[in-house]
This record gives sequence, structure tokens and C-alpha cells, in this order.
Amino acid sequence: MPKTASRAAGLHRASLGKLHDLDAALELMYYGWRGMTLLADQYLATLGLSRPHHRILYVVARQPDISIGSLIEVLGISKQALNRPLNLLLERKLLTSKRSPEQHRSKLLRLTQEGQRVEQRASGYERKVLRDAFDRVGQPGAAAWMAVMGVIADNN
Repeated sequence: MPKTASRAAGLHRASLGKLHDLDAALELMYYGWRGMTLLADQYLATLGLSRPHHRILYVVARQPDISIGSLIEVLGISKQALNRPLNLLLERKLLTSKRSPEQHRSKLLRLTQEGQRVEQRASGYERKVLRDAFDRVGQPGAAAWMAVMGVIADNN
């Protein structure tokens, strides 16, 4: 069996001590997220992109002509945190930016064809991980996961 990056570093989810009864759940959340995004992140890295770039592409793909202000709100980040990854996506022509006809101070973002391709491929890796996991746990397990994640997401 090939060594994974976490095994090579000597750290895997069973190796951490528990300080609280919910630590096992926190570890599953952390390592689950890492496991879900692993192939997408590897793909993005081949393009010189990372997780923040994918988050931007993901949101813009689902809300074409989103304003930068709305994107900041959806992502829950500052304008400063958005600036560098957004500029790279614009430079690489994965996104376009145009002035809003209604509000000239506002810029609207849209994926280019290449941006759509990158977003679809990166998100496709993540969908496959989720589909495989949901297939393994069955519909009740998938529904329970969706319920828990929904409650956690509503904490925003």
C-alpha cells in the first residue's frame, strides 16, 4: 500500500489524543474535509491554484454575474482576503469582470469557458468522494450527514 502524505508524516486520524468527548467528531470533520478535497487540491495545484481559488470559482459558477460585494458575503471573508486569489483568476482568464449596468461602482463576475472547465473538474473530484461515501453508508447515513451539516452551516 503506498504511503499517503499523512502516513508519511506519521500523523493520521487515530494518532491524536482526545481532550474532549467531541474530539473524535472534530477529527472526523477535519480529516473528512481533507479526504474530500485531496484530489481536487492536487488538480488545482497543477494549475497553480488552491482551495480559495476553487471556492471563488464554485460560487461564481452557481451565481453568474455576482457582485464582488456579494461574493465576499457568501464566502464570509474580507475584501483584502479575496483580492489576491480573485486577481489571479482574472489574470488567468478563468473569470471575467464587467461593470454593473445598474451600479457603475459594482463589478460583476462570471466564469469563462476555461473557468467552467476548471471548476467542474475540481468539484467533480469532490462530488465523487461524496457519492462513494453516500453509496457506502446508504440513504439513511447520507440523510443524517446532510442534517448534521445543515445544522452546522446554519450557525453562520
